Order: sequence, then structure tokens, then C-alpha cells
Amino acid sequence: MIKHIFFDLDHTIWDFDRNAQETLNELFHFYELEKIGLNSAAEFIDIYTANNHALWAEYHLGNITKETLRSERFSKTFIQMGVHPEKVPHQFEEDYVRISPTKTNLFLGSEKVLAYLQKKYTLHIISNGFKETTLTKMDLSGLNPYFTNVIISEDVGVNKPNKAIFEYALNKAAAQKHESIMIGDSIEADIRGAQQFGIKAIYFNPLAKEKPEDVEWQISSLEELLLHF
Repeated sequence: MIKHIFFDLDHTIWDFDRNAQETLNELFHFYELEKIGLNSAAEFIDIYTANNHALWAEYHLGNITKETLRSERFSKTFIQMGVHPEKVPHQFEEDYVRISPTKTNLFLGSEKVLAYLQKKYTLHIISNGFKETTLTKMDLSGLNPYFTNVIISEDVGVNKPNKAIFEYALNKAAAQKHESIMIGDSIEADIRGAQQFGIKAIYFNPLAKEKPEDVEWQISSLEELLLHF
């Protein structure tokens, strides 16, 4: 019965952590962060990643703004690592936002799977990512030809898991709930958001995190979709 497949973008198709790691390694050396006391790019990336994921979880739920997320993720990281606020590079966030979306690492099998699914289903993106960066990622990674609609929370005015963004997406796709399915990495935003709206969902779980009991369907790689569709 499925006719429409809705994908999350970051952490599901576009490999956010890998692209962020490449960008941060470049910026670590460009800004010569060892001169302000940071001896390990790996440690910097690990602490940033934890802070970024936590802030994104709050952003999904509408607890913080885009501006707060962007202003705090690096400032918290630098301060946690013992850098005095006056020594924090002020252009670091801007350079990260400029460079990171230009990275094109996708999860293994993404293009193969999307090319296969596109022949049988209508594909769409629903993203909580910021509009400008989302469009850049889609364009430079060559993803636009696979998707009929790209729904971005900034355009809709609400984030996943809010039911309104799923309703907006289905209306734009002229799709019914029973013929739609959502695929994403976020339990709260993608899976429970879709389920609470009334559509099926597949949890993309490449890191083998513990699966909550109320999540019925999970995959560890996108290529597993070839076995089900």
C-alpha cells in the first residue's frame, strides 16, 4: 500500500557526523587551536558532538531557538575544554556553517537505495535542518533528483515531532497516511512524531543504539530497505 516514502536528511542520508568531523579537523588546524590550549582535535570533536546532539534534541522539541543552538554549541565546547571566553575564535561558528554543508559524505548505499526506491515510490525529505544549509547539502550532494518535495521546518514554522509538519508534508505530496512511511534516525522527532501523527516509521539505527520497545521497525543500514520495498 505504500506509495510515498519520507526521509529525514541529517544522520539518515547525509552523514552529518562524518561531514562535521572533516570540517572540524580542517578548522582545528586553520585556527591553530593548539595555541589556545587544545591539544587534541579528536577530543574537541567528541565534546562538540555531544553538545551539538544535546542542543539539537532541545531544538527538535522547540525548547531553544536556532540562534541559541548556533551560539552555544561551540562556546560550550571551548569553555568545557578550559578556553577563556575571550580566546574563543569568534568566526569559528560562521566558518563551520559555511564549510560543513559543502561536504558530500552520504551513508553507505544512499544513492543505490534512492535510485531503486525512486522507480517504485515517490520520495520526499522532511528536515528540521536550517533552510539554507539543507538546500546546499541537497544540491552539492546530488540528492535533488531523487526527491519530489523537500519539506524544511523553517518554512513550515514547526519542527518534527510536531504533527503539523507531517500534515503539511502529506498535503504537499497529496499523500494519505496509510500509503506513507517515515524513515529517520531520531526516535523523538522522526519515529514517534510520525507514529503520533498516524503513519508508519522505520528507525535508522546504524550505531546499534538500544531500541525502545514502542519502536517496532529498525534498520542498521539503508541497504536493508532493498529487502523490504
